[in-house]
Amino acid sequence: MPPDRQLLAERYQLGEVLGTGGVAVVRKARDTVLGRDVAIKLFRPGQDTADARRFDNEICTLAGLSHPGLVSVYDADLSGETPFMVLELVEGRTLRDRVDDGPMAVGDVRRLGAALADALAHVHAHGFIHRDVKPSNILLDDDDVPRLADFGLARLADGARLTRTDQVVGTAAYLAPEQVRGEEITAAVDVYALGLVLLECLSGHREYEGAEIESAVARLHRPPVVPDDLPFGLVRLLTLMTSLSADRRPTARECADALRAPASDPPTLVAPLPDRSRGLLATASAAVLLAAVGIGIVVQNRTAPVESAPPPATIAPASTQPRTAQWTPAPVVEQTAVPTTAQPPVQAGDNSGKGKSGRGNGKGKGGR
Repeated sequence: MPPDRQLLAERYQLGEVLGTGGVAVVRKARDTVLGRDVAIKLFRPGQDTADARRFDNEICTLAGLSHPGLVSVYDADLSGETPFMVLELVEGRTLRDRVDDGPMAVGDVRRLGAALADALAHVHAHGFIHRDVKPSNILLDDDDVPRLADFGLARLADGARLTRTDQVVGTAAYLAPEQVRGEEITAAVDVYALGLVLLECLSGHREYEGAEIESAVARLHRPPVVPDDLPFGLVRLLTLMTSLSADRRPTARECADALRAPASDPPTLVAPLPDRSRGLLATASAAVLLAAVGIGIVVQNRTAPVESAPPPATIAPASTQPRTAQWTPAPVVEQTAVPTTAQPPVQAGDNSGKGKSGRGNGKGKGGR
């Protein structure tokens, strides 16, 4: 990284550090050519190939998207000794900070959710899946207008994975059931995560707490709790968004339309089919646990404790002869693309750090 007195790329005057992480550091900077403040995400040299691919993936994804609900990328250079990305600087805080202050009003959550669903609809329309929708990846400007950030884990709906096929990428508390099971993912995983985020905004607490494996598997045993004192249309929408079955979830565009509809005139959503998966949980929970925990869960925030294997699970199939399945968990695979450090999170697309930036897990001003 060049000294502060020098210009980066003969153009950007580096300023205060907004946040740091394991992969990148985000700094406020002055674009001396255009005369505006920006957030610059500087990739730390010496990172492994997976981290470098994630940084490159974030740049390429954001460069192909343009929406008011997304953090914009202005410039990038991956060829130098210190690869960097120039992002829109959003002066404000993250949704994580706002939720930590307490539950939000229903009207505010509807407005916030509609804007985020609209941004996701744009992302999905261009063939991308975000895969890491969570409060710390959502930036709020001074008027509480949300911006979705951190596209390092984004992928094309039909594109190549950034990880092995036996790994699940994302943050455990917001993974969709099919991600936990290691199944093929679609844009429905983002809708599920957004549903959990909106529930968290309404309740003031995270729905699935605990260590990574515990948090991830919990959603396979019980659906999230949707407060019954909410408007009927909102209860129905959140229930569908967080359905165990991806096919029952509305699209991001349908979510945006439903959240914008007047509370007194909720839109008509496709009637849900009977949720047979929930009815089978009592008899098949052991099988579900087999499928879920046998996958390496890639998490970003902290090291998960080593889990000991439970005793063998006896599963009763349709036939009259029972069979015993031996349960051997795969090792938990940790991916700390941008792990949380002692400093507060970053908002400039980085996965941790604090400050005013284009992305981050934590407080601060994010990229605009």
